[in-house]
This record gives sequence, C-alpha cells and structure tokens, in this order.
Amino acid sequence: MKVLHTSDWHIGKRIAGRERLAEQREVLHEIASVCEREKVELVLVAGDVFDTYLPSAEAEDVFYGAVKEIAGKDRCVLIISGNHDDNVRLAAASSISEDQGIYIYGNAAHSHKDCEDRALKAVAAETNSIIFCNSAGEEIFVNVLPYPNEARLKEDKNPNESYSDKMRRWIEAGEAQNTRGLPSIFLSHLFVAGGKVSEGEREIDLGGARAVALELLPPSCYVALGHLHRRQHFKNNVYYSGSVLQYAFDETGSEKSVVVFDIGKGGAQNIREIPLCSGKRLVRLAETSVGGAVELLKKYPDCYIELTLYLRAPLIAAQVREMQAANEGLVSILPVVQGDITPQGTVLSRRKMSSAELFREYYKSKFTEMPPKELCELFLSLTEDTDETKTS
Repeated sequence: MKVLHTSDWHIGKRIAGRERLAEQREVLHEIASVCEREKVELVLVAGDVFDTYLPSAEAEDVFYGAVKEIAGKDRCVLIISGNHDDNVRLAAASSISEDQGIYIYGNAAHSHKDCEDRALKAVAAETNSIIFCNSAGEEIFVNVLPYPNEARLKEDKNPNESYSDKMRRWIEAGEAQNTRGLPSIFLSHLFVAGGKVSEGEREIDLGGARAVALELLPPSCYVALGHLHRRQHFKNNVYYSGSVLQYAFDETGSEKSVVVFDIGKGGAQNIREIPLCSGKRLVRLAETSVGGAVELLKKYPDCYIELTLYLRAPLIAAQVREMQAANEGLVSILPVVQGDITPQGTVLSRRKMSSAELFREYYKSKFTEMPPKELCELFLSLTEDTDETKTS
C-alpha cells in the first residue's frame, strides 16, 4: 500500500497581516497532484490543519475543497487534530466527510463507517486506531493519537503520573488494538526530544516537560509526526514531514516536502521526500544603507522579506516608503543603530526570544529576580493551546 505523509498546513496563517490563502490553496493542489502521480492510496495529515481554533470561512473553504481533491475517487485521507486545531470543531464534519473517504480524529470517541464504493476503505475503527484495506486485500493498522494533553482527553491531572507515563499509556492504548499484528503506522502530533524547532512555532516543550523521548514511540513500521515545521527524521523511520509552506524567517533556504512510502508485510520501504514547489519563499536580508537595501530588495521578487538595516541614524518615513516601493514583499524592517543601544535594537533582540525568555525578562523587571521554574512551566502550559501572535 502506498502512503503519503503531510502535516502542518496552517490554513489561514498570515505573515505580517498578509493573507496566504492563495499559496495554501496552491500547495494543497500540488499535494493532490503528487498523490495522482505517485498513485498514493492513503494520505496521512498529522495535525495543525488550521492556524487557529476559529478559522475564517475562507480558510475552511480552502480546506474542504483541497481535502476533497486530495481524496479523489478512491483514495482515503486520515486527519488528526494538532494543537492549533479545535479538536471538536475539526472532527464535526466526520459524519459527511467519511462518504468521501476522509476520516478525522480529534481526541473524542467516534464510530467510523466504511466506504464500500472506494478502492481503499476503513474496515475497522476504534477510539485510538483505524484499519484500512485496499482492493488487493492488503491491510494496515494506524495507531492514532491527536495532539495529546489531559484537557483534550478529558482527564484530570494526576500529580503522581509524569507526562512520559501518560504518553506511554496513551500510545499503548492504541497499540493494544492491533490484535492481528498488521503492518502498522503511528500517527501523532507531538514534540520528540531533540527535534529542531522553528521561530514560527510556539514554545512547545514547556521547558522539557512536554518533550517525548524517542524510545517512548511504538515499534511501528513508520511513525508519521506533525508539530515541527522543519522536515526531519530520526532512527526507526520516525519522520516529521514539516509544514507545507515556509512560515518563519529562520526557515529561509529550507525545502518543503511530503513523504511517500510503501508499507506491507515487509515494513515501510522506498521512503522518499518529494519536494513541494508552491508558495512564496521567505528571505532574510541585511544591509548597511537604505540605498544598498533598495538595490538588494529588487533582486528578490515574489518573496517575503525580512530586512535588517545596520545604520548610524534612525530611519525616516520617506526611506521606509522607498524600500517598500522597491519590493512589495518587504514585510519587516529591523533597524539597528550601530554604536548605540536603542529601543529599536531592543525590539530586534526580543523578536528572537522564546516565550519562556520573554516571560522571565518581564518577571524580573517586576520583581527583580528570576521566576521559579514551576511558575514558568505553568505560564507556558497556559499558552500551550492559544493562538500564536508573536510572528503573525
């Protein structure tokens, strides 16, 4: 059975207030084309379909049109909720989406139905798993774990159970349902310890408290993960497919892709990363003069640009307008006045701070000492399921 793994669509996400829905629609159409070209049977979407809990009607329109195209006439699509998604809202369309071969898991029990008229169909499903069978009679088992925390799973916090213990219990609940020992995939939205994080992601490991050790993951043929926007993989076929577009300027130069592989009794084979070409690229530039910046900006058409300017005097409005006229993709100007510590320089440094660093700086400014570790982790846990605004 041929499978495609993608994640972190973030439909509705903007950059400096600018809409990117056209780019998101374009890249999802490209994924549908990859599915056709590669003869993919099952598509796995590992969370963060939307960028906010309450996506706009326009963002939902992009999603429904794209996922229907990706499913096609005979393909199945399996979607889980991520931390940016409202898990209940995302799964609300399941009763009608399954007629199109689209199965959505959002941390709640749901009785999935078969699609008898499709080449690939779900033949069995439980709260934590689903089994697919194709026209050749090949079956695969998917252990499904949408973005896991106590609130979403309707559990009370148990101070005597560590997060690692919870993860082990949640993962094993799905693994126990593979009673026939079928070739298996683990599909989840989580942070593996040691993963590379981008600036566009909120601080997700809560100081290490929410990081999942690699050895906790099940011995599946393939582990399909979402959450981290940089594509990366670990041993034992553990893959982050990465986001479908560049969503932060530290991703400059990084390629976006989906992962395609075959799975059967011999495990996962022919694993390949297929590049995605759609969407504007994000570029970080630096210059020491406005005139030099104008000429440099003209060399990067059809990109979004973050420009750092090292100057000896503050910018004036006319200079900003001149640079904006040189390239409409200029979304951020970071002026640094050399030889002086200015508020502008402070803004630049704070933009690169993590949520924890910003909280610690604020706390120290109020109380002249660093916050206790427990208070910092509590603050991060409260921001865990809120919309990211730092880079929007």
